[in-house]
Amino acid sequence: MPIGEFGGAPGPVGEGNVVLTTPLYWMYEISQAALNPGRAVADATRLLFSNPLNPLAQTEFGKSVAAACELFERTTRRYGKPEWGLNDTEVGGMRVPVTIHSVWEKPFCRLLYFERQLTRPLRAPQPRVLLVAPMSGHYATLLRGTAEAFLPDHEVYVTDWADARMVPMTAGRFDLDDYIDYIVEILHVLGGNVHVVAVCQPSVPVIAAAALMEAESDPFVPLSMTLMGGPIDTRSNPTSVNKLAAERGIDWFRNNVITRVPFPHPGFMRDVYPGFLQLNGFVSMNLDRHIDAHKNLFRHLVQGDGDSVQKHREFYDEYLAVMDLSAEYYLQTVETVFVKHLLPKGEMTHRGNPVDLTKIERIALMTVEGEKDDISGIGQTKAAHDLCSSLSADRKVHYEQKGVGHYGVFNGSRFRSEIMPRIGDFMRSAAQPSTRQAASG
Repeated sequence: MPIGEFGGAPGPVGEGNVVLTTPLYWMYEISQAALNPGRAVADATRLLFSNPLNPLAQTEFGKSVAAACELFERTTRRYGKPEWGLNDTEVGGMRVPVTIHSVWEKPFCRLLYFERQLTRPLRAPQPRVLLVAPMSGHYATLLRGTAEAFLPDHEVYVTDWADARMVPMTAGRFDLDDYIDYIVEILHVLGGNVHVVAVCQPSVPVIAAAALMEAESDPFVPLSMTLMGGPIDTRSNPTSVNKLAAERGIDWFRNNVITRVPFPHPGFMRDVYPGFLQLNGFVSMNLDRHIDAHKNLFRHLVQGDGDSVQKHREFYDEYLAVMDLSAEYYLQTVETVFVKHLLPKGEMTHRGNPVDLTKIERIALMTVEGEKDDISGIGQTKAAHDLCSSLSADRKVHYEQKGVGHYGVFNGSRFRSEIMPRIGDFMRSAAQPSTRQAASG
C-alpha cells in the first residue's frame, strides 16, 4: 500500500506541465488485449486437464499443467470490482438477510446502506455507523470484514468510491476539497445521530470535515469519530511511504505517475493515477512475499489442497482489483498530507477557509493504531489528540493493537475480537446524553 493509497492534486494536471506517462495507459490496454488469446487458451487447457473424464487429470503431469494454466490466467487477468458478498448477518442471535442499496449518489461516490431485514423490532435503537472507505486504489469492498463486524450491532453505511476511469469528463474534476464536501454532504443526508469511522487515508478529510462543520456550528456533526491507521501527522515516526513522498516532491509524482484514460473507457482523457501503476507499487513493496504466495498456490493446486487454494483466490481477487484515482485528488493529498504536512502545522485550508482542529468540541475522538503498521507509523494517527486540543480528556480514546500491521487495524481476527469491541464501547459511551452535554457545556 504505497503512495498510491493516498490521493489529491493542487490544480489541473497538464496545465503548463507535460504529462510524460500519457502513452503508458494506451500501451497497457494494448498489452491486455494482446494477452486475451493466451488467457483463453490457458483457461481452456486448464479445463481440459481438470476434467475428471481425462485420464491425465489424475496424474501429477496433468495437475501441473492445470495449475500452471490457472497461475498464468490469474497473474495476467484484469480484476474487476469484487462483490460484497454480505448476504446475511446475526442480530440478537438470529440470522437475518442483508440487502445493500444506494441511498445517495454523486459522480465519484455512492453511499451504500446495508439494510438488515429484521423480523422483529429491536429492544433499543442501535448506533448508526458511517464507514468511510479509503479512496486509495482498492475498492470499498476492502472493508468487507470491517462492515461484517459492525453489522450485528450497528446500522452500517459505507462510502463506495468510483473508479475515475469510469467517470466521464463531463462530471468535472474531483480533488481533496471535493472529497471533504462529499463527507459533509453525506453527514447532512444521514441527518445526524451517526458515528464516523475513517479507515486509513480518509482520516485526514474526515477530521477536516468535522472541524469545518464545528466551526459553523453545524447541527449534523457526528456523535463520534474513529480514525484507524490514518496519516494525520506523517512527520511522526515516518515510514518508507512517507519518506518517498517527502524526497520526491510533488512535481515528480505529477510528471511520472499521472496519465490519461484511453478510449473507449467512459473517463476518456481524464487525468488519473492508474490502478495498474498502483498495483505495481503495492506488489513491489513485498515482492518476495507475493512470489512465494504464487509458488504455494501452484503447489496447493497440484496437491489438491482446496482450502489453501480458496484462501489464496479470495485474498488476491480483492488485492489485485484496483481502480484509477483522479489526478487532482491524488496529487493534492500527496502534497497536503505527505509533502507539506499542512494539517498538523495548522495551515490546511478548504476552499480558502482554515481547517482549525481546535474547533472540534462536540465530537468524541478515538484513534486506533497497529504496532507493526508500516504504512501509517505509530503516533501518526494518535497525533489527532493533541491537535483537537479543545476536546476534554474524557472525550478522547487511543488504542494500540499489539501484533498487527496496517491491514490488521481494520480487518482480521484481532480486529473482530479486540479492536471492534472497544470501538463499540466507545460509540455507546459517546452517545450518552450526559457525556454530550458535559462536552458542549
